[in-house]
Amino acid sequence: MVSFTVLLFLLVPHVFLSSAHVAVISPQDPVLLIGSSLTATCTLPPELGVHASTLYWTLNGMCLPSSTYSVLSPDTLSVTLHTLNGSQQQTGDNLVCHGADGHVLAGSCLYVGMPPEKPVNLTCWSRNAKDLSCRWSPGGRGETHIPTKYTLKYKLRWYGREKECESYSTGKQRYSCHIPRNLALFTPYEIWVEAANQLGSATSDITTLDILDVVTTDPPANVQVSRVGDLEDQLTVRWTSPPELKDILFQAKYQIRYRLEASTEWKVIDDVGNQTSCRLAGLRPGTVYFVEVRCNPVGIYGSRRAGIWSGWSHAAAASTPSSARPQSGPCDPRPVEQTSTLRRELKQFIGWVRKHAYGCSGMSIKLYDQWRVWLQKTHNTRNQVGKQTLSPSLYSIISIEPLS
Repeated sequence: MVSFTVLLFLLVPHVFLSSAHVAVISPQDPVLLIGSSLTATCTLPPELGVHASTLYWTLNGMCLPSSTYSVLSPDTLSVTLHTLNGSQQQTGDNLVCHGADGHVLAGSCLYVGMPPEKPVNLTCWSRNAKDLSCRWSPGGRGETHIPTKYTLKYKLRWYGREKECESYSTGKQRYSCHIPRNLALFTPYEIWVEAANQLGSATSDITTLDILDVVTTDPPANVQVSRVGDLEDQLTVRWTSPPELKDILFQAKYQIRYRLEASTEWKVIDDVGNQTSCRLAGLRPGTVYFVEVRCNPVGIYGSRRAGIWSGWSHAAAASTPSSARPQSGPCDPRPVEQTSTLRRELKQFIGWVRKHAYGCSGMSIKLYDQWRVWLQKTHNTRNQVGKQTLSPSLYSIISIEPLS
């Protein structure tokens, strides 16, 4: 209504403004369900001496066909709109009555939409156990086409008064809200979302949660990737725990993901545990890798549930050493007996590693490094003498073991 008042003052001819003669549209700013029909009238003061048949209507700047008009009296022109679609803008569709010369005589906003449906997918998280953020999705198709207010409410489960979240996001994240302070620990909250507009209202299911069960952290810091000596298929990743959790009793579990420089596909290592370093193996020689790490706090102040994964850290990069081994041709001989012996020896070593090591544990890493160095030297020697290469399938078995 305010926008149309401004519009009228800008566009209505001076003669109308000076004499305070402005047409009236009825109904003014109606709210209608999608699919409804509407008949609106534009009425002029008789003293203007303007006949209603000279007027015309526009909707959002587009002229409406004269077949939808009816002259009800010398001073009144109506327009009928059938099967209205949802409003094209949240501020309402502009229905305007014009004089013969195109000047605006009066205007009205049409709000055509539907009542909200029950909000769904309410999820919340607490960054470093100091605040609470929640997001949700509007129910049904989501779009109501008219202004709809979403209110996040919360209260302590067994006592305390109902409160409303005040810091709502806008834009693509508009279905979210942030509670920055004054939250209780060790006590569950009840949280829900209410949606309302001029056509109706709806309330989400109630979510019950304890702040300590939905803690997330900032990503791990100082992620560094480095070579492991001359081992051409390995890199070491190191990082530091999120500093915000230093004063909280917790353990953390970490995930690592890495990808080739020229690839968009990430490979994820889940079994990193509570360590702040890990060895990647089975990598391509002479290749740049990007590596990221994320954290999940476990057992915050004794909570029995895991927290929520943080975002991924900034990517760190390093390259593996280039391979010095000559490439075997398609017709190179492969002595079956030597290959079988090497397979048997390597499988014995892998069996020992599986029995004595777990995850990214540092146990027997020195022995494993010695084995890999010896393997590379032996491999190079055999390549020079008989162009013997290790079977790619067996090499992959060694490379992807969690120990690596």
